[in-house]
Amino acid sequence: MTTYSLLELNTFLRQAIALNFPEPLWVTAEIAQVSEVRGHLFLELVQKSDASEGAIAAQMSAVLWQPQYRQLSRRAGERLANVLCEGREVCLEVRVDFHERYGLKLFVLNVDSAYTIGRLALQRQHALKVLREEGLLMRNRSLPLPQVLQRIAVISSEGAVGLQDFQEHLRQNPFGFAFYCQLFPTAVQGDSLEKEFLQALERVAAQAEDFDCAVVLRGGGARLDLSGFDTLAVCRAAAQLPLPLLTGIGHETDETVLDQVAYAALKTPTALADFILQRNLFFEGDLLELGAAVRTHTQHHLRQHYLALTHSEAAAQWAARARLRGARQQVSAAAEAVFALAQQTTRSASERLQRAEALCSALHPEATLRRGFSLTLKDGRVVTSVKAVQPGDILQTRLQDGTFCMRASDS
Repeated sequence: MTTYSLLELNTFLRQAIALNFPEPLWVTAEIAQVSEVRGHLFLELVQKSDASEGAIAAQMSAVLWQPQYRQLSRRAGERLANVLCEGREVCLEVRVDFHERYGLKLFVLNVDSAYTIGRLALQRQHALKVLREEGLLMRNRSLPLPQVLQRIAVISSEGAVGLQDFQEHLRQNPFGFAFYCQLFPTAVQGDSLEKEFLQALERVAAQAEDFDCAVVLRGGGARLDLSGFDTLAVCRAAAQLPLPLLTGIGHETDETVLDQVAYAALKTPTALADFILQRNLFFEGDLLELGAAVRTHTQHHLRQHYLALTHSEAAAQWAARARLRGARQQVSAAAEAVFALAQQTTRSASERLQRAEALCSALHPEATLRRGFSLTLKDGRVVTSVKAVQPGDILQTRLQDGTFCMRASDS
């Protein structure tokens, strides 16, 4: 069995690689880690297993030396930095190199940005497909958006220019509207976007009753900067937010998946602020219009009721006068009737009195005496029976012209 020294083995491997890979080649992989040292970019490339989600099937280090990095940056601009970041799927032109001491390494010569953009487009399509199948694509748009938006949960980076523009635009609105904005800070680009954004959404959902809506703000930037808003996890969580979600991510042409699941998507943070102001202004206009309608309706009814009251007042006056005249006539008639009745009653009473007087005169004892009768009295009382007289009683006999006394005898 042949034994090799480590140097002999590595020299053999270097020669074998040099013979089998004499020319640069294109390699596709995912960037797991990026670090920049003195202008050189060191990449850790991986390929994940299809059989086990998240498992790494292959891994290798690559380096983009400073001169080549500068040359590519001048050619691609900011787009290169957005491609060469963690989590990106990239297509790199590399030269395979093996060094006896430093081992196998890939030297990056060129970057195919179109490949990365294409992969991101496929991810976007996949995210949209899943969201549509799960019934989440239109879920946030089905939530009721309040007519007045004043309590706003703001999801953005603390130092974002778009956040400052949004807040300043609301603060200096010419209508005097007041707003309460609470910031839920998160990264709006880069590797930490997904984790921080999901945490911010979770905090907003926990305080949903304190807000009318939530907004996502970001300033302008390249299309690749916005790729974090296309991920399935971010968009799925945003679609299930219990508040209407409005976006102002700062792009004029491209639309992120987050824009499509949001209640409404505006091009810039300032445009989003204008949308909120306009909605509140429309509500104020509706209130003013309703107030004018109520005022007109009230004035119309007041005029109608005033005319009705005037008519009723006139009718009441005429009715009162008519009733007063009728009452006067009734009083006059009653007075005449009372006077006639009083006269009749007086005459009847006078006649009855005269008859009673005549009867009394006829029945008076004096009249009886004048006719030749006498009255016998005992102790001042008229004697009407013999039984009332005892022998020896003194009796008075009264005649028309005088009175005499006599004693009663036994016979």
